[in-house]
Amino acid sequence: MKALAGKVALVTGSSKGIGAGIAIMFAAAGARVVVNYLYDEVGAEDVVSDIVAAGGEAIAVQADISRAEHVKRLFAVAFAEYGKPDIVVNNAGMFHQAPFSNITEAEMQQQFAVNVFGTLLVSQQAVEYFGDGGGCIINLSAVSSKNVAPGAVLYAATKGAIDSITQGLSRELGPKNIRVNAIAPGCIITEGLLASQMLKPEFKAQLIAMTPLGRFGIPEDVARVALFLASEEATYVSGERLLTSGGWR
Repeated sequence: MKALAGKVALVTGSSKGIGAGIAIMFAAAGARVVVNYLYDEVGAEDVVSDIVAAGGEAIAVQADISRAEHVKRLFAVAFAEYGKPDIVVNNAGMFHQAPFSNITEAEMQQQFAVNVFGTLLVSQQAVEYFGDGGGCIINLSAVSSKNVAPGAVLYAATKGAIDSITQGLSRELGPKNIRVNAIAPGCIITEGLLASQMLKPEFKAQLIAMTPLGRFGIPEDVARVALFLASEEATYVSGERLLTSGGWR
């Protein structure tokens, strides 16, 4: 039997990158998947098409996770289509690298709204929909939540909040049979990374040098860890922050 057979998974920000990798791997493991997106409808529909072509089930649902009414609609649509979720992945996030003195108030508010407030809103709805049967919440942290590079202070601050949310919710929700864990990726090749300044030759060489395995990760590397955390293999794992970084700490 497949690891997630009969399960329903909702993955935020899954039209591309790590989220898409998780959605596709969960579907391959037997889950029915809700692919959430904000702007990239084409990307979300491509992920759904890939899942369906491989024999899986998925739908795409647009929602801005930083807005409570959108999050409520996201879960309502998911419930109407597949029933209550068993697994919720808080993957949606924003990253903007800039010197601290150049960060605007709007950028601060936007990153915290999506990365932190969005995670809280989605997790609240997840708890409501899980019910007595419990469930699994997986949050996306980052290596930088504990190892902050210059230019990434704002992003790292939001991911530090994710670590605190993960630990606190694991303790508060454990009695309800809800497991809460975080994955902390290192440098993963995604559309966002490719569009950033981090892959300039001088930065690329530095990043690889800091990674003991000597390479960047790919979304599937993170998705495999998410699959473990979502599966029956991890039923006694909660409150953890699992590094997926090629050894970079």
